[in-house]
Amino acid sequence: MWVVADATKDGSETGSSMEQALHFKRLGLNLHDTMIYMKDAPQFPDANRYGQVWEFAFVLSAGMPKTKNLICDRKNVSFGRTVTGTDRNADGTTRKKSCFGNDIKEYGQRFNVWQYASTKGNGETEHPAPYPYALARDHVLTWSNPGDLVLDPFSGSGTTAKAAQELGRRFLGFEINPEYCAIAERRLSQQVLELESV
Repeated sequence: MWVVADATKDGSETGSSMEQALHFKRLGLNLHDTMIYMKDAPQFPDANRYGQVWEFAFVLSAGMPKTKNLICDRKNVSFGRTVTGTDRNADGTTRKKSCFGNDIKEYGQRFNVWQYASTKGNGETEHPAPYPYALARDHVLTWSNPGDLVLDPFSGSGTTAKAAQELGRRFLGFEINPEYCAIAERRLSQQVLELESV
């Protein structure tokens, strides 16, 4: 998982996010999914363009991902009713298709645009460019299983490490800034003790 946004330099977006995705492909990785991390508001609205409220979230893998625990929390609008439409046959012709309400699950898998409230100024972390804990948690949940090792080569304040820890994954992180390492260490040492019921 690679979350990245373009910078704006000399009045132009850099396009570096797509450059990075293509670079990973040239290195032999599979661009399994291109997702959008959508924020609830732009951090610094620009006066001469629409406010930037999203970043790419690229799912990259060597071959196919070994784990896919797709989150199914999107309410199906067609649940409980009959849906009709057409399917295309291999020869290009179409055929009528219908699904009945009892064939359609109440909740379906999410789409590839995930929206989260901004973490800026909410006290969640002292890092200057945090991303939501829920974003890290949902990706760790989707692309790994309990006991798996989660690697974060740019650990920052430990958001992904905290999600991995709470979801029963092992974690390995790298961070060059000692101040961020200290923040991550504090966040990861905050354990909730489970009390036995009396």
